[in-house]
Amino acid sequence: MPHHGNDSEHSRSEGNEPQKPVIRDNRKVDPNTGAARHPDNERVAEPAEAPAAGNEASAQGDALSQAEEILNRIEVPAEESVARGADTAEVAELRNDLLRLQAEYVNYRKRVERDRAVAGEMAVIGVLNSLLPVLDDIDAARQHGDLEDGPFASIAAKLENSLKTYGLERIADTGVEFDPNIHEALIQQPGEDIEVDTVSQVLRSGYRSKERVLRAAQVIVAVPA
Repeated sequence: MPHHGNDSEHSRSEGNEPQKPVIRDNRKVDPNTGAARHPDNERVAEPAEAPAAGNEASAQGDALSQAEEILNRIEVPAEESVARGADTAEVAELRNDLLRLQAEYVNYRKRVERDRAVAGEMAVIGVLNSLLPVLDDIDAARQHGDLEDGPFASIAAKLENSLKTYGLERIADTGVEFDPNIHEALIQQPGEDIEVDTVSQVLRSGYRSKERVLRAAQVIVAVPA
C-alpha cells in the first residue's frame, strides 16, 4: 500500500529546508596562483602527459642509435679531393686576375702621368712659339745697336732670362758643323780650310726647348772647296 503519510512528510521536509545560495566566481585571474582563468563555456585542452623518465631515456637511446647508423652509412665522396683542388685552382685564378688588374692600374696611372706631362710640355711650347716673333724683334734691335743701354734693354734681358727657365735655347752659333736637324741652309758658298759643311753666318736665329726644335736656324753654309 502506498505510504501517503511518509511522502507528505518527506516533501514537507524538503520544502521547509532552506536553499543555499549559489556563488559564481567570475574573476579572470586566480587570486591564489595568479594564473589567468578561462571562461566556463570554453574548454581548455589539457596538455598531454609527459612521458615517463624511463620512456624518455629509451626514446633518446633509439634516436642516437638511428643517428649512428645513418652516419655509418654515409661515405665520404671520392670527389672531395678534386673539389679541394678545384677550390685551390679557383683561388689561384682569382689571385692572377687581381695581379693582372693591379698591373693594368699601374700602367694606366703611368700613362695618365705621362699624358699629363706631355700636355704641360705642349702648353709651354705653345707659349714659346707665340713669343718667337718678339724675340726676333729683340734680335733685330740688338743688331742695330738699340739695346746697348736704356730701360728697353733691361726688359729684353729679363724676358730672355725668364724664357730660359722654361728650357728655351737659342740656335745661333757660327763655325759649327752644319746639322740639318737644327739648321736650314739658305745659301751655300765655298769655304777655305774646312773639311765639312760649316755654318758661316746666321741669318735668323733658331730656338729649341730641351730636345724639341721649335724653329730651325736659317744659315749660310760654307762647303769644302
